[in-house]
Amino acid sequence: MKINVENVSKVIKGQCIFQNVNVEMDSGKIYGFVGYNGCGKTMLLRIISNLVKPSEGELFLDDTPYRNIHQMPKIGIVLEKPDFFNELSGLENLEMLAKIRNEIGNDEIMNAIKKVGLFTQENKKVGKYSLGMRQRLGIAQAIMENNDILILDEITSGLDEDGVAMIYNILNEEKEKGKLIMITSHNRIDIENLCDVTYKFNNGTVQLYETGE
Repeated sequence: MKINVENVSKVIKGQCIFQNVNVEMDSGKIYGFVGYNGCGKTMLLRIISNLVKPSEGELFLDDTPYRNIHQMPKIGIVLEKPDFFNELSGLENLEMLAKIRNEIGNDEIMNAIKKVGLFTQENKKVGKYSLGMRQRLGIAQAIMENNDILILDEITSGLDEDGVAMIYNILNEEKEKGKLIMITSHNRIDIENLCDVTYKFNNGTVQLYETGE
């Protein structure tokens, strides 16, 4: 699978967020997006996810324009702070989300919960979760349905050292399965350790970024 972003710009209320962005991505790799807060990283991920339309430019999936695609590949997304129902347990939240596509059962949900280290906490109300636990649950949501594409914003936010190691293992496993993975992180170490290719936002443009810079 290949995604091409060609000459994409986004303008909101007269303000240019970024312009003429060109990005190429292939399955089996992890792509990093870095830049200061508010530079447009999350907005570009929303556009790639087909949640938001660009102001200008075109996106292609395997050389087919997004606008001509009737069904997008399966995408697992964690954008900004994961949003869950606080009055439900972690397990109940994932069960509810799984019903949207109705493609997986309890085994796949529990496997994802185990992978992110929440197996002993699956019945705890999400309202009592720490930030790190909510982040783990968000990762479980993204991986439980065997999605083709993973888009993860600030993936290690709120995680302790063990949680970061867990995320690294999961992402490398998903990469080996041939998934196309996009991440953002303010932690330079995350980018250097995980990413095959990194793009940097700077003053409304996006350029290939050498981690040694």
